[in-house]
Formats: sequence, C-alpha cells, structure tokens
Amino acid sequence: MEYTHLKKIITAVIFGSLTLSVSIVNAQNSTLNTAYKLLLKEVAETAFTKDKFVNVKGVKMHYSEAGQGDPILFLHGNPTSSYLWRNITPMVEKQGRTIAVDLIGMGYSDKPDIDYSFADHASYLEAFVKALKLKNITIVAHDWGAALGWHYATIRPDNVKAIAFMEGVLPPLFPYASFEAMGKEMGNMFRAMKTPKQGEKMIIDQHMFVEGILPQMMSRNLGETAHNAYRKPYVDISSRKPLLAWPREVPIAGEPAQNVELMEEIHAYMAKTEKPVLLIYADPGVVTPPELVPHYENTIKHLETAYVGQGLHFIQEDQPHAIGRSLSDWLRRINE
Repeated sequence: MEYTHLKKIITAVIFGSLTLSVSIVNAQNSTLNTAYKLLLKEVAETAFTKDKFVNVKGVKMHYSEAGQGDPILFLHGNPTSSYLWRNITPMVEKQGRTIAVDLIGMGYSDKPDIDYSFADHASYLEAFVKALKLKNITIVAHDWGAALGWHYATIRPDNVKAIAFMEGVLPPLFPYASFEAMGKEMGNMFRAMKTPKQGEKMIIDQHMFVEGILPQMMSRNLGETAHNAYRKPYVDISSRKPLLAWPREVPIAGEPAQNVELMEEIHAYMAKTEKPVLLIYADPGVVTPPELVPHYENTIKHLETAYVGQGLHFIQEDQPHAIGRSLSDWLRRINE
C-alpha cells in the first residue's frame, strides 16, 4: 500500500525513527500543526482511577480496575501507560471488570534490569494475567499493546473471549522487507533509531518520545496536566530504557527475526480466529489509516469496524468518548 510523504514521516516518527535533522523535525511539526490540529471537544486530563499493584515475577506491576464480571484488559503501547485509557474505561465498566495495566518498565510498574524486548513484555503480561487469575478475557489494545494482545490470543486462545484493537503495530504494515522499502525518509529514520549512541541521544537524552512524538501524534493540543502525567514515570533518565527498546523491536529487513515470525503468526491467527473482533480507526490515522480497513475486513471473519472521527495515532486522546461508546455497544452485543 502506498502512503504519502507525510504519512511515511508520521509512521516513522511514531516508532522513534526521528532523525536529529532539524529541517525534518521542523517540517514535520509545521505540517502537523497546520494540517491536522483541530479544535476538538474538551478531553478530561484528570484520572479518577485507584492505583493497585500486584507482584509479578518478583516485581510489582501497576494497574487500575473497576466494574465486575469477565475481565476487559486494556493494553497500551509506547510511550504511554494505563493513563491513556482514563476516559474510556469508565464508559465500559458496566460491561465487565475493566483492568488497565502498565506494561513492565512503563507507567508506575517497576523497572527491572531487563532488555525490554517484545518477548520480555509478553512474558510479564502473561504472568500478570496469571497473577490476577483472569479468565475469559476481552482484550482492548493499542500500538505495541495490540501486538501483545494478539500474541497472547495466539498462545492462549482458550483464555481470550474477544479482541478490540486500534492503531496497532501489526501486519500488514509490519514487517518491512528492507529499510529502502520504507522510503528514503522513513528508512533513514529507522536506521538512526536503531543505531547505537544516535538512538540513545534521541530517545534517552532528548526524550523525543514523550516531549515531541506524543503531543504531535494527536489531533488535539495536549494539555499540560496530561503531558505531565505521561512525563512523570520517565523523569529519571535511567527509566527511559523501554522507550528506546520498543522502536528497536520493529521488524525490518528480517531483524529482529523473532518479531518477523511474530507478525506472521499474528497475521495467520487473524485469518483463522472465530472470535469477535472490533477494529477502531480514525482519519487520517497513522499505522491504521482508513485505507487499511478493507484488508482487515477481508482477513478477519467476525470483524466489526468503528470509525471514530478525526485522529492520528493516540486516538484515545483525540476521540475518547467515541471510542468508549463504540466499545460499550460492541461489548454489550457480544455479551448477549
């Protein structure tokens, strides 16, 4: 599928592939601010959730929960946390027990000395599910959380009731065959992100994910309250290791090989699953633009789609109420 020059840049930026070129950064910011920033409905930036912790593999993982019934597990991606779901979980808690977890090393979960590979995150997530004894789970997931959710469904299909996903790091966009196949700008950005020292400077030292990428990849202007909530877990520079690890997990040119296999396994499972699936998307989107919707419709048997309006990548910050309404209605119907 062909994307415009702008969308190639946006896609690259989302996964930490931003170069240190001032001209590219300035052009990107200018284009996004003029072309995509709209006056949207006010979005609440205060989280009214109660913090909980559970011991997982010798460390603590943070989560919030509300409601009763079968679990609805919310999975975030990079560089966010359970805070991303603050305006959505209250809209669906009548449909089940909502659980929004902070992935290991992210949000208020502990930050052990691990690589933070996809395999690490998957292992801690599976252990989290076991620790809370979650059964018959509906997964609601975004970004790398979508890959984690689909992966969990492939290894524990007996424990997954349904899947909802949005703006996921998933096939068919990933994996890429080569850096060149991504286009000059996008390929160069990913090379920079995966290059030792250069990637560290961009993401660890300059904190580009939280300070630049996050606020630019939404259609509304992120308020200071929300921005500070996303900043807080990573004030200490040593806490930013997971933010750098995620973009280096993006499969390009056959590496990491295990993540190429991961995407192939997820795509195969999408084609064979009989579970209810909901795809939530926005326009223009980033990694799940409207142009990709037909692919998922032709691949996933029991797929429903929900268009929620204007949004880029962090659509929970753009359209939380539309997402919440779509999820609540879908959950009500699959629970009947």
